[in-house]
Amino acid sequence: MSRILYTAMNGAQRLLQQQAHVTNGLANVNTVGFKQQLDIQRAVPLQGGGLHPTRVSTVSTTVGTHMAQGAMAETGHALDLAIKGEGWFAVQTPEGEAYTRAGDFMVNEDSVLVTPQGYPVLSADNDVIEIPDRGSVHFSVDGQITVLGAGDSPRDIQVLGQIKLVNPDADELIRGQDGWFRLADGQIAAADENIRVAPGFLEKSNISPAEAMVALINNARQFEMQMKVISDSSTNQERANSILSLN
Repeated sequence: MSRILYTAMNGAQRLLQQQAHVTNGLANVNTVGFKQQLDIQRAVPLQGGGLHPTRVSTVSTTVGTHMAQGAMAETGHALDLAIKGEGWFAVQTPEGEAYTRAGDFMVNEDSVLVTPQGYPVLSADNDVIEIPDRGSVHFSVDGQITVLGAGDSPRDIQVLGQIKLVNPDADELIRGQDGWFRLADGQIAAADENIRVAPGFLEKSNISPAEAMVALINNARQFEMQMKVISDSSTNQERANSILSLN
């Protein structure tokens, strides 16, 4: 079988993988704090006979992440937070401590501050954050949490603690299959007091819908080209076999 068939097939497989990541990004264009996935590929020389400098294969490396900050959207909601600049919120998931830029928090039936998935948001001392029933919550720019109970006067404001904000090196973060970011080997990042938040705001996805649509179209066209090469290769092989059979 012609070697070009394998080369084109390999290219088509990489395009399908890239298309899946682009499609996933487009589906999350309205997901709070979502970070764009980057499909990274590298050329690999072919092994065996019939080698040529221009005949190479490709393999996918670890999927990267575009860490640029998304646009800030004001919501006015007391439990919404957005990080200014670099930094991450720390939450407790079933697989351990994880990090996110999504600050659309809420209070569950146990009066614990959680993510929309129900995971507890961690405080600076690595504990859950309990919100008094019917309390009015306020976040300061450094993540400190204060609450005024129902019927209390302003002098009765309680300080509940401080939300855990971390800033590990981006190269140390690994994106899990569940979409959460974690440090390698289950390590835990230390709180960073220099991170600032914007109460009443949310960070939008950093996906550009226009760029994602262009990427979808471009990938589809390249895939069609690879399929055309495979089709032409099969046709040429059949013609070659017909000529040989006449002899």
